[in-house]
Amino acid sequence: MKKCSNAQHPHCTYWVMPGEQACEGGHAQAEPSSYDLLSAVRSARAAGPATTLAAAPTAPTVTAIPLTPAAGAPSHYARPLQRAQSERPQLHISGFDPRAAGGRQTLKMELRGMPDACAPQLTLQLQSDLIPDGAARQQFVRATNGEWRPVFVEFSSRGKEHGQYQISIDLLSQHAGMAARKWVCTFVILVPRLDATLTEIHRIFLSTHKNVRVMADDASIARVSAQGGDSLDIDVTARNAGIAHLDLNTPAGKVDLGFSTIAWDEDLIEIDIPVTSAVHPHASRAASMVNAAPESGAQRQIRLFAMEECVLGRFELVDPESDIMLTHYTADGQDTNGLTRRLSGRHAVIRRCGQGFEIEDVSRYGILLDGVWPGKHKPTTLRLGMRIELSASIKGIVVLSVSATMPHGVILHRIDQGANAECFYVLMPETHPGYPLKSFAAAPHAAALPLLLHRDGGFWHLDQLTGKETALAPGVSLEKLSRIPRHSRFASDPYPEHWIIRTGGTDMHSTVAAGDMHTA
Repeated sequence: MKKCSNAQHPHCTYWVMPGEQACEGGHAQAEPSSYDLLSAVRSARAAGPATTLAAAPTAPTVTAIPLTPAAGAPSHYARPLQRAQSERPQLHISGFDPRAAGGRQTLKMELRGMPDACAPQLTLQLQSDLIPDGAARQQFVRATNGEWRPVFVEFSSRGKEHGQYQISIDLLSQHAGMAARKWVCTFVILVPRLDATLTEIHRIFLSTHKNVRVMADDASIARVSAQGGDSLDIDVTARNAGIAHLDLNTPAGKVDLGFSTIAWDEDLIEIDIPVTSAVHPHASRAASMVNAAPESGAQRQIRLFAMEECVLGRFELVDPESDIMLTHYTADGQDTNGLTRRLSGRHAVIRRCGQGFEIEDVSRYGILLDGVWPGKHKPTTLRLGMRIELSASIKGIVVLSVSATMPHGVILHRIDQGANAECFYVLMPETHPGYPLKSFAAAPHAAALPLLLHRDGGFWHLDQLTGKETALAPGVSLEKLSRIPRHSRFASDPYPEHWIIRTGGTDMHSTVAAGDMHTA
């Protein structure tokens, strides 16, 4: 069916059946065009494989094409139009309500038209001033029926200036045995004034069944002024930064406004990933930077860890159970025995959670967070300045402080006798914080440290001024890198002052510290 096409009655809303010479209002219709015939063919396809359509008397009879492909023909030739549309990658965004100005918002994101040749799990990275810490990371997981499970992104516009805020999306496909792929898109969220009325916010989202349609697209402006009338239905649409203005100047009568759900599709644009970017000169999940001559207040060792779950525990020279191996420090220096033995081999675990990071007590001695025991196996979110004590039964063995909470990791500083000995970076593997980097919470001594990340299997230095990335590896000069102190070198081991040499099935344990070798 189609609407009345009589040029002298442009506002007629009667529908006309194919082959009819006039609508229900008596308005004569033009002769059927090739477009009408094509529409009839498409309708017949949808009705069934053996349907025959009777066109206008002056037009020949049209037989529909069967939907089922011929034997041996590829199935993707059955519906080329639908197939082309389904293969167009899009991110469907819904749930946005601009009326909740200054409150909590939740965006529902769904993937549509993604190709089959992508990983079963996709990484979604978001960057925006609206999102806590400036960035967020989610995972799209493919269900058994082939569809993608939606993800939800939460943010709050409380305290934000009204206006438009950009949200940048990176969708990464990385899986063993498959080529790495990346899609990007950017959309804008409107944060209205707190005193904005519902009509002001939703005046461009009217109901869909209209007989007058006005569209503003590609930054254009549409103005509609209605001077009255018996009945007038108007559909106003603004897309792609378009502006629509509706003025209903009706001195009498009732004006009914219908608001539809605010949801839209963003095209995902696939970009090329250079092959060289997947190669790191020194792949590592744990390393360190050693300062041969630290200044006052600086640490001799900056230990780097990039793991989904980073375990804190007791230092063991042989078969350690933890990633971050902790020892007790006294006024005389490091003590690998004594109170160090009151730390569990697996004392606590730090992992990513939602918008930040959390710590969980898995020990037999307990931990104290700001002086309170959180309970065993009860994860607690890390926040800036949080004091972490290991253990709960004996104080002062190891005391750490959360000195920075970044979008891709946290920094921990010792605030006990070992404050000048070491600090720790706990980073998410294969995660880039984005550039320019959004502001994050950090104490002054942590803000002075270099910005590091883990990507392509190894550690990188990111210059916050220029955005230049430098791969970290033994032998790479660190002198010209920003915020890295002089006399520093990169070591491929998080504890280069201790290592194990295995010879002929016999373990020879050697400890090197301050340039001297001592046989263990």
